[in-house]
Amino acid sequence: MLAVGLGMATGGLLNARKVAMTMSNKITTLNPGKGLAANLVTGFLVIFASRLGVPVSTTHVSVGSIFGVGVVSKTANLGVFSKVLSSWVLTLPIAAMISAIMYLVLPQ
Repeated sequence: MLAVGLGMATGGLLNARKVAMTMSNKITTLNPGKGLAANLVTGFLVIFASRLGVPVSTTHVSVGSIFGVGVVSKTANLGVFSKVLSSWVLTLPIAAMISAIMYLVLPQ
């Protein structure tokens, strides 16, 4: 558990700025009104999902909210959103394959 925690912390330290810059500047331009709308939706959806016991990623919900604001205001960067979406789609099967391999390789 310590190794996993250290790995996640290291990943956060190395990539948090890049994620924040993508969310705040590259998906769409945000002004205070757009930011408020996206954050209200994110907060509502995360709380609602939590009440239902549905595990959701706050970052995923926030990116979706920011993209939605960008679509309505016609300022969304579809290229950046496509890259983010493809990384999410690829992450799940890649993680499943790597964890299966690790399970087979490590002693039980």
